[in-house]
Amino acid sequence: MARLHDVVFDCAHPAAVARFWAAALDDYAVAPYDEAELARLRSLGFSGPEDDPTVLVEPAGGGPRLFFQLVPEAKRVKNRVHLDLLAADPEAEIRRLTALGARVRARYEDHVLLTDPEGNEFCLGATD
Repeated sequence: MARLHDVVFDCAHPAAVARFWAAALDDYAVAPYDEAELARLRSLGFSGPEDDPTVLVEPAGGGPRLFFQLVPEAKRVKNRVHLDLLAADPEAEIRRLTALGARVRARYEDHVLLTDPEGNEFCLGATD
């Protein structure tokens, strides 16, 4: 039986989108870079974490990892899969997320549709 390992985002700027999601989600952080990883990036012609073409965001307490990878093409259509988030105070969370770079796209009775800085859709609803 398969198990979920990573949720992968194709993006133009992996480090920036990874930072957004690490800040947006409770108990998630960009995986740290050790000296060996920095040396590997330099050997491939990258200056460091900011232009890393593959950035990992990990949960502190288990759960799926988020993986951000560089792709050459731009986002063109609505996502076929998206993340659903919950918050105790959705309006306060919308203010926090938009300060991080999210945009509100639509409001519905039970949730709000937002996009991350590269246009990937996600929804925010209220916890029960």
